[in-house]
Amino acid sequence: MSLTDLIPGGTPALLAVTVAVFILAGVVKGVVGLGLPTISMAMLALVMAPAQAAALLIVPSLITNLWQARPWATLPQVLRRVAWMQAGICVGTIAGALWLGPPSGHWASVSLGIALVAYAAWGLFGSPPNPPQRRQGLVGAAVGVITGLITAATGVFVIPAVPYLQALNLGKDGLIQAMGISFTVSTVALAAGLGLNGGYTLEAAGSSVLMLLPALAGMALGQWLRGKMSALAFKRCFMVSLAVLGAYQAVQGWTA
Repeated sequence: MSLTDLIPGGTPALLAVTVAVFILAGVVKGVVGLGLPTISMAMLALVMAPAQAAALLIVPSLITNLWQARPWATLPQVLRRVAWMQAGICVGTIAGALWLGPPSGHWASVSLGIALVAYAAWGLFGSPPNPPQRRQGLVGAAVGVITGLITAATGVFVIPAVPYLQALNLGKDGLIQAMGISFTVSTVALAAGLGLNGGYTLEAAGSSVLMLLPALAGMALGQWLRGKMSALAFKRCFMVSLAVLGAYQAVQGWTA
């Protein structure tokens, strides 16, 4: 078996593009702490079906997010703050996967494009909301369900999860850890959803494992770059690029 056989319908060119995308996505995550599934979905959906792209990101996303969820000593404390949100993510993702099926067709492209533009707009211009203290568990669960539905439809699990987590005032380290927890749960829920609707096979799992190496290499490079450049400037360029990609994806899906 050749390496290209691990990418369904693969050619050497498609394999090279896929590896390059995961290296770039790893660099982005290494610099700003998030963005691996987002940039992977945004770019891979240009060259393959959204369901195939979502299946490929499972293992790289899971391993890098588990790493981000450390240190284990503070994990129980942070998890208590976001537990209801994680439950909502599981419910929303599984329900969305059973309801919508694997991301496919023109509407999957349109939905992904809209999600990317919304995420980029929030990243450039938005500010964290102010959730009520009394019903924070209920609000967190609702945010989780919405995030899960968007994850099932697009493979992207940052909206509205990340703005909500920022609003919890967890501190810098707590926020990074909470995002790692949330992204890990979303990744597992997405894999379960894709498995239930036939979108995640043993072949897809093998392809996803293959993409772990370029993702980790990119993440290591991104962490090195973080000390050499302005993270704020990088994030702005990243968000603008996502907005352009998202707009293109939405228009392409709408007019196809």
